[in-house]
Amino acid sequence: MGRIAPLIAVALALLAVPAPALADGPKDQVVITGSVVVGPLQQAGTIVIFDGPTTIRGHVTRDIVSFHGPVRVIGGRVDGDITAFDNQVVIGPRGFVGGDINWGDKHPVIAPGARVGGKLNEYHVATDQSPLSGFVWTLLWWLAVTVSSLVLGLILLALWPRAFRATSDAWRSSPGPALGWGTLVFVGIPVAGIVALVTLVGIPLGIGLFLALVPVYVVAYVMSAFLLGRMILKGPEPRYGTFLLGLAILQVASLVPILGPLVWIAATIVGLGSIIVASWRSNHPPAAPPPAPATAPTAAA
Repeated sequence: MGRIAPLIAVALALLAVPAPALADGPKDQVVITGSVVVGPLQQAGTIVIFDGPTTIRGHVTRDIVSFHGPVRVIGGRVDGDITAFDNQVVIGPRGFVGGDINWGDKHPVIAPGARVGGKLNEYHVATDQSPLSGFVWTLLWWLAVTVSSLVLGLILLALWPRAFRATSDAWRSSPGPALGWGTLVFVGIPVAGIVALVTLVGIPLGIGLFLALVPVYVVAYVMSAFLLGRMILKGPEPRYGTFLLGLAILQVASLVPILGPLVWIAATIVGLGSIIVASWRSNHPPAAPPPAPATAPTAAA
């Protein structure tokens, strides 16, 4: 398991590299879904494929990382490592691998006459052997989310209390538009990220959209906690107490096995939509009514 995280980091780093940068020397190949074939007279740099087969008959100067799909070196040469998380590595006769072969599903097949300069490393993801499993890990994650949401909410309340009041007013007056916009953004950002990744040219944009999901969703969840608390505490309530009450209710509900994910989705949608409606209103205030015409003084009789 020690080398899986660096390999994934390398794969993500390659996704973030613009296409012109990959054109220097043997071309790196990044494939979301499809296949990779390096012919007998062809060269490639690093190969990262998420879904599909990889066939090497030529020369790969660096590593191969396959998340789902077989990797076959048929009389070709790979100078670096081969990592296959969810399929088999096959090294045919006269095939050469200069580094290690890392596998997690099926044992590699090394034909007679093939050469492997490194080691064969099998990865096991042990989940049931750890004493901290099941409910304990869930509780630790819940505690981390609770503390981070609490700290973020208190900081935002201290710095921008008017934004919380404006968002609360937007939810009270326009729950329908808030739900519509919240659902659109909640679903639209991941879909736009996937579309950008598939187009390859928009890979940096897609990665940026997925990285933006965490802070956007967390702020929306914190805002929903405040909205929930304000719906319960009527009147001129203290804003910190309002937020703490709402957050406590959301976090207790999130511990329920099936209800928890639904609560998180609903809270995030409500928070996103309310923030959008409040932001629109702040940038588009209603026009002031025209002044009433002045009344001429009445002459004394």
